[in-house]
Amino acid sequence: MKTIGMPAGMWLLFAGSFRKQLTETLGYDVVRAREIASKAKREYKRIIRALPVFERGDRFKMNIVSCAMLGAFLLEMPVKPTVGQATDYYREAMTTVAMKAFCRMGGKRKFTRKDIDGMKKTATLNAADRNPYSWNMTFHPYPDGSGYEARFTKCGICALMKELGLFEYVPAMCRLDYTMSALGGASDFVREYTLASGGPYCDCGYKKKA
Repeated sequence: MKTIGMPAGMWLLFAGSFRKQLTETLGYDVVRAREIASKAKREYKRIIRALPVFERGDRFKMNIVSCAMLGAFLLEMPVKPTVGQATDYYREAMTTVAMKAFCRMGGKRKFTRKDIDGMKKTATLNAADRNPYSWNMTFHPYPDGSGYEARFTKCGICALMKELGLFEYVPAMCRLDYTMSALGGASDFVREYTLASGGPYCDCGYKKKA
């Protein structure tokens, strides 16, 4: 994958926040945080260049790019955080003003015909059959009309984090699903299984708020 385009844009949007949270969430001093961020930028580019090109229509490219960013910062930390610390770090680094606005816009579109058609289209793509860093999912509307579930049987984050030797931190990324749903304001996020914890699939359930 090329480092220009979305990867460059994601770094521009979030690198400052990832650096800031090294101090505010993990307790590094400002000088050390800058050193980590500088090294992480080089690692991020290395990770991105090693990834294959994503297909047109693959909606999960942003997910793998954000995974590459978290992975790059984790690899350059002199002391690895606990999973709980990494969960807090990733949540705070990702929930910038721009991301909150993005989630609110997504919430307004949630459960619309365009949203549901997009989910159905993604379910037919099965991109992970050709790209191990993408996802395969099936779409399951709730019978009572209260929302739907996206059920993932292959996960690009699991693949990349395992390759980077950071698989234990996958739950830190998974937890952001709850945060983003809450910021959207239209749904309550529910989950029973994750692939990272040995489940048969990752279920991402979205129930309409009353």
